[in-house]
Amino acid sequence: MAEIATPYERIGGEDGVRTLCETFYQIMCDTPQTQLIRDLHPEDIEISEEKLYLFLTGWLGGPPLYTDLYGHPRLRARHMPFPIGIEERDQWLYCMAQALKKLSLDNLFAEQLMSSFVQTADFMRNREEQPA
Repeated sequence: MAEIATPYERIGGEDGVRTLCETFYQIMCDTPQTQLIRDLHPEDIEISEEKLYLFLTGWLGGPPLYTDLYGHPRLRARHMPFPIGIEERDQWLYCMAQALKKLSLDNLFAEQLMSSFVQTADFMRNREEQPA
């Protein structure tokens, strides 16, 4: 009986996650429409990119690199200093969707990943939105 591959293995292991993170931040830095979330990051994006890589590695079923270095991710608590509303969430999701497309993943797998990213990104919202 064949073992079921983890999302980490399916995305390409270390190389796949690194490529995803590099592409994600490249898109964020190069896309004028995502300047709002780019401005929430330090000028030198390298530390943010590395932390995303460490986190996603474990989140996808790979080695628990982030927790080994920093402890429990406490995502919502760690993001509280940054105002995250619908627009910030959507800009982050745009960058991730575009980065996933560059990986040439199986469509169903990419959709499953995006669904999980949508839930997580929505959970990060911490700013009251004014009704339109």
